[in-house]
Amino acid sequence: MSSAPANTITLQDIAAPSFSIQLSGVGKRYNLEWIFKNVNLSFSAANVYAITGANGSGKSTLLQVIAGAILHSKGSVNYSFNGKKIEEPYKHIVIAAPYLELIEELTAIEYLQFHQKFKVLTASISEILAQVGLTKAADKQIRYYSSGMKQRLKLAQAFYSVSSLLLLDEPTTNLDEAGFKLYEDLLKNYTNGRCVIISSNDPKEYKIATSVISIDTYK
Repeated sequence: MSSAPANTITLQDIAAPSFSIQLSGVGKRYNLEWIFKNVNLSFSAANVYAITGANGSGKSTLLQVIAGAILHSKGSVNYSFNGKKIEEPYKHIVIAAPYLELIEELTAIEYLQFHQKFKVLTASISEILAQVGLTKAADKQIRYYSSGMKQRLKLAQAFYSVSSLLLLDEPTTNLDEAGFKLYEDLLKNYTNGRCVIISSNDPKEYKIATSVISIDTYK
């Protein structure tokens, strides 16, 4: 895989070992039902974590709480970088998930150009689309993509963005065998120095994880 252009920021520039996330007494409930509670966990850079559990167990909800996309019902979630609290954690986070929508009126090139307004990319857009096998469809509106092509674009957006925290929810959804191999290559080559959290019930998706967390522990 190609290296980042000289004029871009690399993953190593931003993902320092001092980046960390601390969940203290975190719980989430809908109405009177607790999805999970009393979550006390720490996550740090240069590690790969897996959150596991059956479908509907709450692992995706926990991932979204970590991302700041869903507000937790109790407890606290704190992010720090170089020993200082991060006030705008979304600037340090990227996520790929089946439920996140793409802007389907845009082409892949236009979509990544738009994304680039918020996150620095580690390679040129043409290089990224070539790496994920979307060069021939680069000028096609995303609405005409297959589900597998859309997932490739979501992974491209996440893996090739400069970030301290990479969140992956069921990352091989809709991918064929070649797509799964692409995911493995991205996971191997584009996570160095970052904190990576994978929500999955498929051990093949998180086999490189350094720590496996069962959501059932927090019921």
